[in-house]
Amino acid sequence: MKTIERIYCAIDNPDLKEAIKLARELKGSVGGIKLGKEFFTANGPIGVSKILELEHRVFLDLKFHDIPNTVAGAIKAAKGLKCHMLTIHASGGIEMIKSAVKARGENKTPLILAVTVLTSLASDDLARLGQNSDIEEQVLKLGKLAYESGADGLVASPKEVVTLRSTLGPDCMLVVPGIRPTWSSTDDQKRIMTPQNAIRAGADILVIGRPITRANDPKAAAKRISEEIAVS
Repeated sequence: MKTIERIYCAIDNPDLKEAIKLARELKGSVGGIKLGKEFFTANGPIGVSKILELEHRVFLDLKFHDIPNTVAGAIKAAKGLKCHMLTIHASGGIEMIKSAVKARGENKTPLILAVTVLTSLASDDLARLGQNSDIEEQVLKLGKLAYESGADGLVASPKEVVTLRSTLGPDCMLVVPGIRPTWSSTDDQKRIMTPQNAIRAGADILVIGRPITRANDPKAAAKRISEEIAVS
């Protein structure tokens, strides 16, 4: 996989014109664009199609989490957008995950990624939610459940990549947010790592938002990150 293909820029700007402008500027500098709830709520499927028209791969990050039948219906609807990847929550359980995979079909388009534990959460947050496992244990538990239920890969913080890779093997796609270069701020992320170290740990794809989108020159920032991971 080429270096730039490993970088997906998170563009969650609800302003469609601004999102298109940024996506156009980043063409050729990143492997794809991640679109989340903020963008989708404001712009819907039409907005997604506008980004796809720029010939970007799109990672649709809506984190579906509902009863199996409802998630299956959402996956069937999302298939028509022709995105490269989309997300469900691993905590939705075995039947929900299997229903999502079945609804997607055998052609593996889009790839289905299961979110384990959000990168904004720490161990004390889990305790308040009534989950007594530490972060790494909970991520591994959810990751194994999702991968064994048919998900193509996982979304997890860079801190758990080594454990997931060693346990689940080389074929499980690991898509990793919480990436912060040394020259950027940490913002609201708690379990973070530099791009270079995340790749060394075993990440396949890095999801990077604000270090690129808030840079004075987003394209230059993306290029800088690509150069950093090229020597990993």
